[in-house]
Amino acid sequence: MSNEMYDVIIIGGGAAGLTAGIYSSRERLKTLLLEKGVCGGLTASTDIVENYPGFPDSVKGADLMEKFKEHAEKFGVVINEFEEVKNLKAEGKNIKVKTDKGEYNTHAVIVASGSIPKKLNIPGEEELKGRGVSYCATCDGPLFRNKDVAIIGCGNSGLQEGESVLRYVKSVTFVEFLPHMTAAKILQERLQKKENTTFFLNHALTAINGEKKVGSIKVKNRQTGEDKDIPVDGVFIYAGFLPNAGFLEGTVKLDGAGYIMTNEKMETTVPGIYAAGDVCSKKVRQIDTACGDGTVAVISALERIKELSAHQN
Repeated sequence: MSNEMYDVIIIGGGAAGLTAGIYSSRERLKTLLLEKGVCGGLTASTDIVENYPGFPDSVKGADLMEKFKEHAEKFGVVINEFEEVKNLKAEGKNIKVKTDKGEYNTHAVIVASGSIPKKLNIPGEEELKGRGVSYCATCDGPLFRNKDVAIIGCGNSGLQEGESVLRYVKSVTFVEFLPHMTAAKILQERLQKKENTTFFLNHALTAINGEKKVGSIKVKNRQTGEDKDIPVDGVFIYAGFLPNAGFLEGTVKLDGAGYIMTNEKMETTVPGIYAAGDVCSKKVRQIDTACGDGTVAVISALERIKELSAHQN
């Protein structure tokens, strides 16, 4: 609906955005959540989450995010999926939010648009995307039943998804650019004990080979310079993430990598615009820290709304 007024508009339906929705709606603020795809964020594409408090036996990422969404809707958040925000514009003491479907006005915006997988931009990556190259083992792992695959990146995401895909595949070859793994020690220990895992640390993926589908990968030993071809049927890339903040360029201050700069109140450089979760410039990006960001952002937005209301009265 064009030019409808909301107290709070949240951009992004991941952990940070849905948490913000829960807190905002419980304050009886008229709240709209806009999500360009489906709610859940990166968490929903994670097979098993083991480090979210309250789930000692782990929980599926998609199930956890479905609970977040149900919780937010219970208190009255309006959730518009498949509606992408194009830009924000401060107009007086309000913010105008323009999407691919309309325009809205609000007293406060919480940007929780998250991040997207980073591409390596190597030969074969784009050409073979969807034909053996994937960025989500949870999504595509079953397609490689009884086949050999490679996972690029030995951070938490790479090892967690590697453990997930091992249920289907014949073997997993892990390739890590650094000379050491950065994933949690417990994940390293579990994966290294598997008989059908191989690790190439201090190696760079330089090419993905194949014509109609992936047939092999080429890696380079960063210490010796030696190249090696490894036959695989699939490649899952976990080389980090990029902030989903392009629509904010020129609106709020971003850091050198494109993440949104905020203070401890999750305020950006524009009054009335807040940010939360993985899209923020910070050191730690986890589900529970995203939830904390979303909580703080709403409390800060509530302070602003109260001040605006007091000045009107």
